[in-house]
Amino acid sequence: MSTPSRTPSSRPLYSISVAAELAGLAVQTLRLYEEHGLVTPARTPGGTRRFSDADVDRVQRVAALVDAGVTLSAVGMVLDLQDDNADLVTRNRDLRARNTALRRGVTHHRADAHPQD
Repeated sequence: MSTPSRTPSSRPLYSISVAAELAGLAVQTLRLYEEHGLVTPARTPGGTRRFSDADVDRVQRVAALVDAGVTLSAVGMVLDLQDDNADLVTRNRDLRARNTALRRGVTHHRADAHPQD
C-alpha cells in the first residue's frame, strides 16, 4: 500500500547541520544555495538559520538540478517554472472536477425538468 503524499511543512525546525544531513549535502553547499537566493531559511532572533521540511525539499530539488548539469544561475528559473507548472496542474485538475460536477448537476436538472414518458 502506498503512503499518501504530503506537502512539506514550512515550520522552521532544523539547524543547518541537521538540514544538510537530511538533504545529503555539505553545510557549505546549503550556504552556497542561500547565497544564490535558491533557499531562504528562517532566522532566529540571534541570526541562526532554521530550515523547514519545505526548505530541505527545495535544497534537494536544487541539488538534483545541479547534478543534471543546470547552472546555479539557472536553477532559480527552473524551480520557479516547476512550481508554476505544479500550480497550473492543480488548478486544472480542480477546474476539471468542478466542470464535471456542474455538468452532472445540469444533466440531473434537465432530467428532472423533462421526464421521459
